[in-house]
Amino acid sequence: MGYSALVGLTFTPEKFACAVDLVGPSNLLTLLNTIPEYWMTWKSVWKVRTGDYTTEAGRRFLEERSPLNRADRIVRPLLIGQGANDVRVKPSESEQIVAAMQQHSIPVTYVYYRYEGHGLGRPENRRSFMAVVEAFLTAHLGRRCEPVGDDFAGSTIEFKAGRELIPGLA
Repeated sequence: MGYSALVGLTFTPEKFACAVDLVGPSNLLTLLNTIPEYWMTWKSVWKVRTGDYTTEAGRRFLEERSPLNRADRIVRPLLIGQGANDVRVKPSESEQIVAAMQQHSIPVTYVYYRYEGHGLGRPENRRSFMAVVEAFLTAHLGRRCEPVGDDFAGSTIEFKAGRELIPGLA
């Protein structure tokens, strides 16, 4: 879901009204270079499925398909969610696209969860993220939204950027 959202906004910037990225890799090279040690046997599978990161041509191929290298093309609102302890898609994947967007003065909302990994396991965190997603989609697709109320109670939600961009959350 996350990589697809980022690809959609960077490769076809006018096609979508907005996007939600949950734990999406923004740079395929840094993703492959930070694979945990216990996943090393999967590197050969990734090499076939995504591109040969061991050759110059393969690295160019991966760079061309990395949303980070097209961040300046984003013209639609983006909401990013990330777990602090994600070993598959490290927080740096989200942080580098947020930084690139901010460098180009492109608004972005970035929600970060301590004690979460790849996805949101704690019910309190899932509830808070869904409340943010609902408010975000309401703001950009024009539907109605339930007030957040106590949806953040007990969650480890932290807005690292763009909270003020979503009405009802500021």
